[in-house]
Amino acid sequence: MQEKWNKRPLIISGPCSAETQEQMIETATRLAKIGKVDVLRAGIWKPRTKPGMFEGHGITGLPWLLEAKKLTGLPTTVEVATAKHVEEALKFEVDMLWVGARTTVNPFSVQEVANALRGVDMPVLIKNPINPDLELWSGGIERLQQVGIMQVGMIHRGFSSYGNTEFRNAPMWHLPIEMKRRYPGMPLICDPSHICGNRSMLQSVSQKSIDLDFDGLMLESHIDPDKAWSDAKQQITPERLLDMLNELVWRHESTTRQEFITALTTLREQINQVDDELMTLLGQRMKLSDKIGEYKKDNNITILQTNRWNDILDRAFQKGEMLGLTKEFITKYYDAVHLESIHHQNKIMNS
Repeated sequence: MQEKWNKRPLIISGPCSAETQEQMIETATRLAKIGKVDVLRAGIWKPRTKPGMFEGHGITGLPWLLEAKKLTGLPTTVEVATAKHVEEALKFEVDMLWVGARTTVNPFSVQEVANALRGVDMPVLIKNPINPDLELWSGGIERLQQVGIMQVGMIHRGFSSYGNTEFRNAPMWHLPIEMKRRYPGMPLICDPSHICGNRSMLQSVSQKSIDLDFDGLMLESHIDPDKAWSDAKQQITPERLLDMLNELVWRHESTTRQEFITALTTLREQINQVDDELMTLLGQRMKLSDKIGEYKKDNNITILQTNRWNDILDRAFQKGEMLGLTKEFITKYYDAVHLESIHHQNKIMNS
């Protein structure tokens, strides 16, 4: 398993749920045949949103997974949420475990899993929590590390976002990027299946993660996706998985080509200079906000001026469009600037 753990990219695939022995064996056989998959996954215990949905066969499915492993040579991985899950998975020679999003969100559950893994030498991946809380994600990692798990990795499966329609779980790419900054060298795997919730977007999301220097992919595959017992819309056949993996452009974080290094260094220095200028301009803007705050205080005028703020945004959208900046970026940038300006004026008002 150590060799697989160190492989880049690391490709994990298999059905959302282990449904039958025949389904598991055929899925594993077809995945092994395409020669691109490193680890076989399957849902044994399925934490579902509502009762009555298929919640997995439990330990009944573990012998199927072990048989698939022996027939194909593929290492196996399953999701665990309790100490009992860990105990049963180890009995059936599961090679790698992952902690799901619904478990990561609960420190008590993560600690229970961690305690059950004390003294066990195996890789453990931890998915981001359902809500965009990096401290919960970091806390889960640290709980695993504290019991001696040396091979810890992260899975980015997107975050729940009310009203989100494009993705099943919004990727919020800046959050896994921050985790990569916090834990340099720790494997970061993307789970496009749960980000997308559909087949049509899997390729683009997979490519985006590769371009952001993720270390691998976890993709759900099924011998007959439309008839899958859970998450049918986001699963693909092993053969389609092969086509998709072949179509992806795998990039590298660095190169030794001197021409590239020289050009990149020059451009980065230009960015540094522009960033310095931006910081200086922002500082000047806040000084103007301070002066406005003083006038408002002297004349008992409220800090927030809604009409003025709407005018600023309208001008910014028009200018930004001409400069190739998205409306989404302009909104986020100006919101941040506006909040900082309000903070400055609030200090003056209450000084």
